[in-house]
Amino acid sequence: MAESPRIGVVLSSGGIRGVYAHTGFLLALARLEIPIAAAAGCSAGAVVGGIAASGADLHAWSDVLARVDRRRFWTPDSLAYFLWQVVVRRGRGYTGVSGAEAPMEFCRSQLAVQTFEECRYPFHALAVNLGRGRKVMFSHGELAPRMVASAAMPLLYRPVEIDGDWYCDGALVDLAPMDAICCQHGLDALIIHHVATRHADMRRIFQSRWSMLGILERLLQRQRPWYLSEERLTFNRCPCHCGAAVVAIEPSLPELPWPVTEGGPQVQAAAMEQTELLLRPYREALLSDPRGRLPAPRKAGDGLPDTKAPACSA
Repeated sequence: MAESPRIGVVLSSGGIRGVYAHTGFLLALARLEIPIAAAAGCSAGAVVGGIAASGADLHAWSDVLARVDRRRFWTPDSLAYFLWQVVVRRGRGYTGVSGAEAPMEFCRSQLAVQTFEECRYPFHALAVNLGRGRKVMFSHGELAPRMVASAAMPLLYRPVEIDGDWYCDGALVDLAPMDAICCQHGLDALIIHHVATRHADMRRIFQSRWSMLGILERLLQRQRPWYLSEERLTFNRCPCHCGAAVVAIEPSLPELPWPVTEGGPQVQAAAMEQTELLLRPYREALLSDPRGRLPAPRKAGDGLPDTKAPACSA
């Protein structure tokens, strides 16, 4: 009997909206019975991807998100402490508005296992090593600190120390790290769920409580990766010519500025519905022969941006 195709998933950055959206995406894959052979995530994608890879029940995780108190992941310093650090100490040693301890404990409480090595399938989380000035793909060690390091947006969160080095948000260098798994795990297809905000209502951001954070989030998500088009569903091939099909989903989702959670379940439901709608017509091709049966890539000029795809680090 022929082996089933190996399908990997990549979850992009996307702020708090991305956490809800990726949860909906993974629930849709489960409903479509599309198995995951390997996964990678950046920022919000690293958080949700790590929880899923650990074997945690996604429905239970969805229930947690529906009623989560933002203080479980966002504990900003008091105004008095902030002013003391900035005015009295002149910013010396002040590296972020919130510590990473609360989100780290929150992640630990949701994981079914605590290390990459124990995960159900290979999982990679992208972060930036501040001292060395380069991106790092975590795939070994304790999950929670590396998931949070991947999501530690500069200025919002203080950098996370791991084994003597300091790390922050991987979105600074790559919104969706497909090269972490595409050619590393013998995949036949890669599904990228890209939820970084494409267009933002700046008036709404300016009127929100955390306007500065909304602007920073927009700057981090300004990139437009090569695998996207003007459509919500785009087909490509791995740029290293291994032949793996690359399926990119860019859903149309409600806005959800940081650190708002109200409206999160609606984002999750929209992502789940659109994933099912977009992938169901190609489910049989994905599960039988994605290399041969999925649509051929579209060329630049047919809706695809004219940007060169970077080669995978095979």
